Amino acid sequence: MPFIWLGFPVWGWRWAPSHVISKYTIGELNQETWVLPRLALQFFLPFGQDKINNLIEEAILEADRIGVKVIALGGLVKNEVLNGGGELFVRKHPNLHIRVVHGNTLTTAVLLHELPHNVDHVFLTGSTSKIGKAIALYLCKKRVRVLMLTTSFERFNAVRSQAPAKYRQYLEHVSKYEAGRFCKTWIIGKWAGYKEQMWAPSGTHFYQFTLPKIIEFRKNCKYGDSSALKLPDTAKGVNSCEYTMPRRVVHACHAGGVIHALEGYEHHEVGAIDVDRLDTVWDAAMKHGFRPPSRSSKIH
Repeated sequence: MPFIWLGFPVWGWRWAPSHVISKYTIGELNQETWVLPRLALQFFLPFGQDKINNLIEEAILEADRIGVKVIALGGLVKNEVLNGGGELFVRKHPNLHIRVVHGNTLTTAVLLHELPHNVDHVFLTGSTSKIGKAIALYLCKKRVRVLMLTTSFERFNAVRSQAPAKYRQYLEHVSKYEAGRFCKTWIIGKWAGYKEQMWAPSGTHFYQFTLPKIIEFRKNCKYGDSSALKLPDTAKGVNSCEYTMPRRVVHACHAGGVIHALEGYEHHEVGAIDVDRLDTVWDAAMKHGFRPPSRSSKIH
């Protein structure tokens, strides 16, 4: 069994192991989706986080014991505050044979490939998060001006300092949504309500990597879906849908775990996103037959 997708949400606090809810194959790759017995709300309750991490750790160790090659952490299972995107388990168990993957590299790559080829500036919220930082560092190298919304100049400067010196001029610190009033390409990585969205000019396209997705308040703007990919035609036995996705469409981080297994990558994909690998994982996904799904985002 080369690959497992570890998701979350079912039932209550009762102690129970993860269990299988779906399976499919891609060629010789066998995939299973395991879920943890926890509700989404419980991931944000400090007194229960150790129990959740224990469940995740048990699932990783069990998968390692039975010979699984890759385990991808889905949704809140890889929450940064909870376990650093899986980094906690890799540090605790340095001799794992299984590879732990958060899949956010492909999530970021998919979003970047949704942007117009001629985009010259973007307004980015959640700009110092794992995905936000990777987006900013990638786009500045393409000479795209990035308005990075954050109240912390220190966090902004920490990101900016990671960019090559000649590209740092394209990263600009802003602290208010008002700064995006002349930009029609908004990348949303932090919840934005009615008041915040009203700063966007008419015709703005809201790309997003926040969960849950923002409410579509603007009738004169476009709203993108969560980053996702359609499974290749070689995928067999796909008999269920993933959350709210159409059949045969999976979240990009799920696809990222599949690519990790198909390509035989030997590294763990945990912690910060390696910006230099964004194009690599995108090209690998296309090579294996993954494709962007037809988008439901539209002018209302």
